[in-house]
Amino acid sequence: MGVKKATPLEQLIMKAGGCAVVDGGFATQLERHGASINDPLWSALCLIKQPHLIKQVHLEYLQAGADVLVTSSYQATLPGFLSKGFSIDEGELLLKRSVKLAVEARDSFWDAIEATPKHGYNRALIAASIGSYGAYLADGSEYSGNYGPKVTLDKLKDFHRRRLQILVEAGPDLLAFETIPNKLEAQACVELLEEENIEMPSWICFSSVDGENAPSGESFKECLEIINKSDRVHAVGINCAPPHFIENLICKFREITDKLIVVYPNSGEIWDGRAKRWLPSKCFDDDKFECFSRRWRDSGASLIGGCCRTTPSTIERISKALKQRL
Repeated sequence: MGVKKATPLEQLIMKAGGCAVVDGGFATQLERHGASINDPLWSALCLIKQPHLIKQVHLEYLQAGADVLVTSSYQATLPGFLSKGFSIDEGELLLKRSVKLAVEARDSFWDAIEATPKHGYNRALIAASIGSYGAYLADGSEYSGNYGPKVTLDKLKDFHRRRLQILVEAGPDLLAFETIPNKLEAQACVELLEEENIEMPSWICFSSVDGENAPSGESFKECLEIINKSDRVHAVGINCAPPHFIENLICKFREITDKLIVVYPNSGEIWDGRAKRWLPSKCFDDDKFECFSRRWRDSGASLIGGCCRTTPSTIERISKALKQRL
């Protein structure tokens, strides 16, 4: 029996010394550049109005040391674009644009830096973001897992299927299912990967509001049962949860899965999905991210980055910390 070939994601992690860096808050950085994204499409609004800003933010995260760029498609959905008056064909082109912009940013950055001796960067991978059904609803349900009795497994698969197909056609290096709030949607993602015969690596990240369970209240052991049986999911983890939850959750995940672990928490501030605002909260600064990212790595994380309210400065500190060998 031949040795199983490492996936591009596994190869990147090895090149990065055992722990690769994911980029940081995308909408946060867009807003810092003046983008107005108070809209159900959120950061995906810039795919329509300001694609140059998307590319700029990708470049800023690459310069900060990101090994993985996550596309601007988190809240980009065909129903969302249709509600804005776009046709299905136009919506599909916008989804493909999210991958194209990230690939162009990566390739132009790499072409420029490759000629520099001992530059210290890795050629980044592009992860096509697939936000949860709750993200599309824009009602905060990705942080409650409460989709109601009418949302079935088949409905979730129908919702995600065409977007998944389009993003795969656009040619990213991997897929990133993000802020999954319950077991049902995790199962939908796994079954879709199988039904669509997806060959590229993928990860599934959950959110958590209590630091112990999925937002639905289901245990992560329950949520990972079907994921652990899938050869198409290569990493699991947590995104957009408070950073002080992360170390405990890495330890918990290490006990229940053999898959790679990916974590990219938010700054610790709390998003009120109904009021559409950030609530005051004690948050991690960049110094804490630098310190704790080493602890997260040593606890077992293979991919570390930031989510909402983190910036290229945060990612630069994480990158710096992870390059320091003990």
